[in-house]
Amino acid sequence: MAEQFDKDDVVVLLGTPTEDASRLYAMTVTSGDPSWAGALAGVSLGLPVYHIAEAAVRERIAAPDYDEHVALMAMAMDVDAIARAVRDVREGSG
Repeated sequence: MAEQFDKDDVVVLLGTPTEDASRLYAMTVTSGDPSWAGALAGVSLGLPVYHIAEAAVRERIAAPDYDEHVALMAMAMDVDAIARAVRDVREGSG
């Protein structure tokens, strides 16, 4: 997908349940697989990445849809830590 479309037309949306997993996947789609174990090892896609539970994303989803599909999961996660990890990667400091 990253090769088919302009980077300005693609956003990666994560639903990962932990801070560490979120950071790993965010790094994978921005600067390449940091574990060097997957197909994206050393492949910098430079894609913008967000987590479904981040406030900026949550605000763009209709409340009934968010409540039905995400809210329960978000209550079991450390949303602040996950959002911080993804934001740090997105902004280049993580």
